[in-house]
Amino acid sequence: MMNDSSRSFADSSVSPDDTANKSLLVVDDDLVAGTRLAQTLERKGYNVVIADNLCEGIELARRVQPRYAVIELRLKDGNGLDIVSELKRWRSDTRIIMLTAYGNIATAVAAIKAGAVDYLPKPVDADMVEAALLAEGQSIPQPPADPMSADRVKWEHIQRVYHQYGCNVSETARRLHMHRRTLQRILSKHAPRDNRSAMIEMRGEMRA
Repeated sequence: MMNDSSRSFADSSVSPDDTANKSLLVVDDDLVAGTRLAQTLERKGYNVVIADNLCEGIELARRVQPRYAVIELRLKDGNGLDIVSELKRWRSDTRIIMLTAYGNIATAVAAIKAGAVDYLPKPVDADMVEAALLAEGQSIPQPPADPMSADRVKWEHIQRVYHQYGCNVSETARRLHMHRRTLQRILSKHAPRDNRSAMIEMRGEMRA
């Protein structure tokens, strides 16, 4: 672990050989979203290390040389494409997914040219990311079996913007073109249940 803003869900000091084919680097300046994604992918069997800025992302790319990487395009201290270049320098077979909340054709083309295998607009869930990472030989990965509901996607986006603006309700409402009271009501609620959560709850009730 490098410092408080760089977290490891596996041992980030291990060598590339030790992490085999399941080593994964996540770099996202939204540490809440990045941590959530990293924890879910770890439960899927990946050895995950995470950073929330360009410098730490480059350092982990050199040290871990992961098989997989999920990189935010726009970081607070630079461009995620610089990490893509570093990853390809140390390990040419790294499969890289770029994430961004500011998607457009030009940045998607730049990401692919730099060496990414796909480009996903935020918010994303772990199933979407894994499908893209493992889509060998496919131009478009298969959709996840249990995608996030529209309500959940909206909630995730609102939470991301809210944290980006320092949990300032007024500024978040202005940026999202929402009434402040409407935003407050949304923020006071728990995340909407997706299909997966409902199924798990149903199974638990059936076993009870």
